[in-house]
Parts: sequence; structure tokens; C-alpha cells
Amino acid sequence: MSTAPRTGRRRAGDPRPDVLERIGRDVVACTRCPRLIAHCREVARVRVRRHRDEVYWGRPVPSFGDPGARLLVLGLAPAAHGANRTGRMFTGDSSGDWLYRALHKAGFADRARSVARDDGLELRGAWIAATAHCAPPDNRPTPDEMRRCQPFLEREIAALPSLRAVLALGRIAWDAALRVQRSRGVEPTVRVAFAHGATLAWTDGLRMVGSYHPSRQNTQTGRLDEKMLDEAVFLARRACGLRALVRPRT
Repeated sequence: MSTAPRTGRRRAGDPRPDVLERIGRDVVACTRCPRLIAHCREVARVRVRRHRDEVYWGRPVPSFGDPGARLLVLGLAPAAHGANRTGRMFTGDSSGDWLYRALHKAGFADRARSVARDDGLELRGAWIAATAHCAPPDNRPTPDEMRRCQPFLEREIAALPSLRAVLALGRIAWDAALRVQRSRGVEPTVRVAFAHGATLAWTDGLRMVGSYHPSRQNTQTGRLDEKMLDEAVFLARRACGLRALVRPRT
């Protein structure tokens, strides 16, 4: 059972990197979803031509970031040839290129690009997680698969005492965050539907900001552009109670 407060304002405490590391190890060792495990391994075995000489991670991908994070960035799932290859969330694919540029501008990342698990990138005040920790076929985890992954996110939220806001990348992440909070006995103060730039507050003091996911489906069609993503990240920064370091480009 979570030890996080169920009502009232969240209280900052000492970050527990040991707990977060344990959760990460549990994620990597997880075999709850045979379909996803088989897919991760098959993608790692076959590979694609542009990465044919690389050794893929090919396992569930753990969350990562700053244990003292004020912001939780919640995505959908690892990309088959992105995080499933590199072993780090949003690393090595175009979605990550977009996200890390925005996080860097807002002061949450020490650099604007992430290409490998050991490239030295550090997050500052942010933690990146996903609704599913395995790369799913067609980028679509099933509802049951997301439910099996939900306890990891519940444990992470409980282990991030300084958390103030969630940036939900896409409707699926938005809905997943709602499910996790409700499992912890926390409800929204007002019902808000997902939309890009939508904001929601919970009874425990956390806030959530919605953003379209920086997937190619959204960025290549113009549904999401760089200015829109920058604005969502800066909105999330303000929801954390932090002053913006720079303003998004107009």
C-alpha cells in the first residue's frame, strides 16, 4: 500500500534513489506481458538496417531522471528502435529529439539531445516514465498490459516526494495518470478532458498538464509543432511552482 498522503498537499521529503533504483530493477526483470517481452526480443534480434550493427536493449525499459523531481513526464511506451534499442526512455528516436529540446529549453535537461543510455545527459528536476515499459507492436499496448504496468508508476509517484506536476504526453498517458491517482485515493478537483495545454488539479496538490505526444504521426502532420510542445513544457514548469528560465520561441 502506498505511503503517500491521500488527501491534502503533498509534502516534500528526502528523495529515495534506492527505492527508485529497486523499482527500475523490477521493471527490467518484469515478465508479466509475454506478448510484449516476445516483441521486444524479436525486434532486438532482427533489428533494422540503420542499426544493424548495434546491440539492442530488448527488455522492459526503466524510468529515469532526478530523484528530487518536481515534474513527472509520462509517455506511452518505448519505441521499438528507440528506447527498446538504447535502454533509456525517449532516447534514440525522433520523439525524444523533440522532447529533450523542449526539456532543455525549460531547464529540465542539461542538453538538448539524447542518443544513447551512456551519453551523459542528466535531467534536473524531472523524471521520465511511461504507461507501458515494453515496446508494443504497432505502438499500441493493450488495456490489460497497461494495467499490469500501473503498479510501477504508483510506486514511482510514492517515491518522488518533491513531485508537483505531471506532463502527460497524449490522451493515453493522461488517462493512465488519472487511473493511478484514483488507485491512490486521489481525485481531480474538477473534471477536465484531455487536450493540448489542458490543466487539471488533484486533491493531493499535484497538477497535470496535457500535451500531444511528439510522435511522428503528430509532428509530421502538423498537429504538434515545436512551439506548441515548448509551451506545454513551460506550462508544466509553472505548475511545478518554478519560474521559467527562458521563454518559448514565438
